[in-house]
Amino acid sequence: MPITSSAIKAARQTIKRNALRQPFKTQMKTMIRNFTDLVTAKKIAEAKALMPKVQKAIDTAAKKNIIHRNNAARKKSLLARMVGSK
Repeated sequence: MPITSSAIKAARQTIKRNALRQPFKTQMKTMIRNFTDLVTAKKIAEAKALMPKVQKAIDTAAKKNIIHRNNAARKKSLLARMVGSK
């Protein structure tokens, strides 16, 4: 439990920021899950059509500091390899 007034304010700000960022993280994870489900079901054409939307969701999460930019690049590279290898 925070004791000082600055710690109380920081905790309040953290809760608010997390609440504002949560929808972007949820959307990114849902898009990635849908994409991987399509790839595992061998629906490559549909996965390729979904690829730009997934990349946009990942880029948005990186821009809002939900994930690190290198993590975003790694995720996009993995998804591209999933489509390209099948």
